[in-house]
Amino acid sequence: MEAPAIVVGAALGIRPPPRPLRRSSRVVVDRLASCCSREGRGDGRSKPHREGSNSVRLSVKANNDQETYLTDEQRKEIDIWELFSEAQRNILYLNKQRLVAMEELKKLQDENESLLQDIEVLETEMKGISTETAESSIFCELLLRIDTMAVSGMVGMAEASDLRKKVFDNRYMISSIFCDTHHMQDTELLSELRLFLRKPVEKPLHVVHICSEMDPIASCGSLATYVTGLSSALKRKGNLVEVILPKYAGINEDGIHCLRKAEADYESYFGGHWHKNRIWTGISSGVSLTLIEPVKLSYFDRDMIRGYPDDFERFSYFARASLDYIVKSGKQPDVLHVHNWETSIVGPLFWDLFAHQGLGNTRIVLTCQDLNSQCLEDPNKLELCGLDPQILHRPDRLQDNSKTSLVNVLKGGIVYSNKVLLMSSTHPRAVVIQGLGHGLEATLTTHKDKVLVASQWLDGEHWDPSKDIYLPHRYSANHIEGKSFCRKALKRRLGFHIDSSIVVGCVYDGYSNIDDLREAVHVALDGGAQVVLMECKGPAMSSTVQALKELKGDRVMFIETYDEALEHLIFAGSDIFMCSSFHDPSLQIAIRAIKYGSAPVQINFPSNGSRQTEWHDNPSTALSQYIISTYGGMSLPQALDDINKTPSQWDWRIKNGMSKVLSWDAECYDLHWEAYSAVRKL
Repeated sequence: MEAPAIVVGAALGIRPPPRPLRRSSRVVVDRLASCCSREGRGDGRSKPHREGSNSVRLSVKANNDQETYLTDEQRKEIDIWELFSEAQRNILYLNKQRLVAMEELKKLQDENESLLQDIEVLETEMKGISTETAESSIFCELLLRIDTMAVSGMVGMAEASDLRKKVFDNRYMISSIFCDTHHMQDTELLSELRLFLRKPVEKPLHVVHICSEMDPIASCGSLATYVTGLSSALKRKGNLVEVILPKYAGINEDGIHCLRKAEADYESYFGGHWHKNRIWTGISSGVSLTLIEPVKLSYFDRDMIRGYPDDFERFSYFARASLDYIVKSGKQPDVLHVHNWETSIVGPLFWDLFAHQGLGNTRIVLTCQDLNSQCLEDPNKLELCGLDPQILHRPDRLQDNSKTSLVNVLKGGIVYSNKVLLMSSTHPRAVVIQGLGHGLEATLTTHKDKVLVASQWLDGEHWDPSKDIYLPHRYSANHIEGKSFCRKALKRRLGFHIDSSIVVGCVYDGYSNIDDLREAVHVALDGGAQVVLMECKGPAMSSTVQALKELKGDRVMFIETYDEALEHLIFAGSDIFMCSSFHDPSLQIAIRAIKYGSAPVQINFPSNGSRQTEWHDNPSTALSQYIISTYGGMSLPQALDDINKTPSQWDWRIKNGMSKVLSWDAECYDLHWEAYSAVRKL
């Protein structure tokens, strides 16, 4: 893009310099008197001054009320001095205005470039086609290309028929297998089609998630991003995916497309009675969504998602209502995917009450984000949703391993599920089962054959700087220039000086010690960096910001209210990102930082001054291995030092991290598909 022409004057809102102003009479006279005094002392005589055409007379009120006369030569000297001083002032003024004009011009150029990029994106989208149309186009093009291959004699009639049948049978996932057919030659495409013909492709799955959170609808933890990321990845691969959620009072309706209330209600059993429920339907992140709202009970008409004394009643009601809805709607999913203790009760309910109601081929998969949250309750409360406490309050079922008088809801989910996915990005399977079970080690060991360990990756549609709708300039590892633009945009928005200072960002997730966080901010500021800290999305944690407000200055900014667009800009504009740890669930922040070209650094400042980080020899995934080997031993002072002293090595490290596949479509999807495929064969 050509640089815009320089605009001066009124176009930039710059006023011309003021006309030269003459010095005050008092100052001029003082200087004239000084000159006269020097002349008098120079020749040792005091000469009278005549008033005539070649002289000027100034009448001044002095201490002795005498008159002072100046010669033409003295007047000329004063006039030259005045002109010189005025010229200096004008030059300084013009230089100042020139700097202002240059800054305004640079700002206009940046805005110009950003607008042009947005226009290009809009034009591309207007010329483009929808996802559904693109998928249909690939399907149709493949069939037509097979026709032309048959006409040209490249394939026989029988092979062409087999290829058509294979493409038709897998039409729902064909776009994820053949994504660039338009630019392939016939010989290359035929080779791919023959490989596809010989490769066994499993039929698409029907997966229903029964959960308490989904981003961006209802979120207070890592489960929300997990459900959205996995559901979107499954759908992109051609599977049918649905999510069932409670209809919370504070649900984010802006994140739901085509939200509508169904015309018919239905009933579900709870506490010895049948209760009416409203059904709301919509689409979020391309995934079908069902919201269940009790008509009379106020279990979900509250400010928070969870954290109430009757949480067991609330979520066991929702679990039973979800299963009643599935049966009454005639759904027969391949997999019911339940999450954490909140919907773990689905397992016992399904096998004891619902499996024989047309769901004989359905299987249960449980994902647990945190084994520390288990929900221990009085066994008699199981009767509320129709379960028999006498059958379930046993050591091999729901009885808690330590507090034997209580039932453990999460334990019940593990026992009654066909597969159990434990989320851990840095610990191998054996360590999680044997040492991180929080009292469930014996249960996990008994059921170890159905336990898998998975890590949570990025939602590539939502967290990718090359297509991020919230950024003023998009960028990638191969075109990194846009990151510098985002850094400047962040500094402008925060009111920072736009200079070469390093930006250290932090989206506080509540897992860091306040003292460690305060110390980290001090270290960053002492290193000359500019620091921005924002509360993460979820429960309010304003106490964190209040505790850090003592750190004042023009190089630090604390943002108390969560802002989604600003969060994306902070990731894009930061050089270094402070993370609570590289363990779940905080690891998600480190992954986002790497994708956006920012180095993740752990906040870890022990009292003895050493940096203590314990890593296991075998991290659970390739992603965690990369993060640990690259950033596991890096301190904040070291990161600040590396940027300044070894910029080329730093740039290489940043680009290398950005180029890695960090989305759900990679390693993590394969592991989940393995779990689903395994339970379908049971």
